[in-house]
Amino acid sequence: MRKVLKDTDFQFDGQVSVYNGKVRDVYKVHDKLVMVATDRISAFDHILPRAIPYKGQVLNQIATHFLEATRDIVPNWLEAIPDPSVAIGKACEPIKLEMVIRGYLAGYAWRTYKAGGRELCGVKLPDGLKQNDRLPEPIITPATKADEGHDEDIAAIDILRQGIVSHDQYITLSNYTRALFQRGTEMAAKRGLILVDTKYEFGMYNGEIILIDEIHTPDSSRYFHADGFQDRQDADQEQVQLSKEFVREWLMSNGFQGLEGQLMPDMPDEFVDEITDRYISLFEVITGNIFDRTDNSDAYNRILANVNGYF
Repeated sequence: MRKVLKDTDFQFDGQVSVYNGKVRDVYKVHDKLVMVATDRISAFDHILPRAIPYKGQVLNQIATHFLEATRDIVPNWLEAIPDPSVAIGKACEPIKLEMVIRGYLAGYAWRTYKAGGRELCGVKLPDGLKQNDRLPEPIITPATKADEGHDEDIAAIDILRQGIVSHDQYITLSNYTRALFQRGTEMAAKRGLILVDTKYEFGMYNGEIILIDEIHTPDSSRYFHADGFQDRQDADQEQVQLSKEFVREWLMSNGFQGLEGQLMPDMPDEFVDEITDRYISLFEVITGNIFDRTDNSDAYNRILANVNGYF
């Protein structure tokens, strides 16, 4: 029996509110945020029916690894990790943007390009590129952060026109995004990986922009293996990647892209186990640490006790 933490309904001591996201359940306790990384998995803005063992722990521990490694670039929300699947930190006012940055023509960007698009969020792309080519320079392609449904691409000029952030704030967000991507690229290279693309989310805390949510996890990022990358490109071969893209590809091959009228396919046990293995593999490759599979036989009560114990 695969033990997973799919849904939560905690009542922590001092709890004020709760928000259930696609993957994380976020509780406000006293004046802090308690972010519980569940084992849910989403794709095409839909939560898949099956949860993935250890996925929440993997995401939480990768995210905290990189949050600690980037504090010198930008302040962030994280204050404590009282449980392998839980992070606690500052309660911020989220900025309704995802700052997506792409160093290579992959995933959604490639699908748009292949269909004839030569512009993403107001950024023009040159002709003559093929899938997974390195871009002349990393490009920022923001998306509005939707409470429900699909996030939508948005150009910088429209961000300013809509007043989502001020001009100075957008410059700060862009500078932080590029600096974080550079740090992530350098850290990935030391582990034999290429950070292909990723996204960052920010919030306001006491009038200051700070980094929130997760960073550089397989849910928010795409990685290629660096060894043999150029040889595979020259031979028009698929790249070896560590990301959630293989889940999207499996769904597409089974007739699902999140479009109206499409039915979500059932994921067999073997594929669920493969997803777990891939997430754990990414953790070990990117951090250089061995993954410790926490006893999840009673994850709910373990988390409850650890969070209440922290406060």
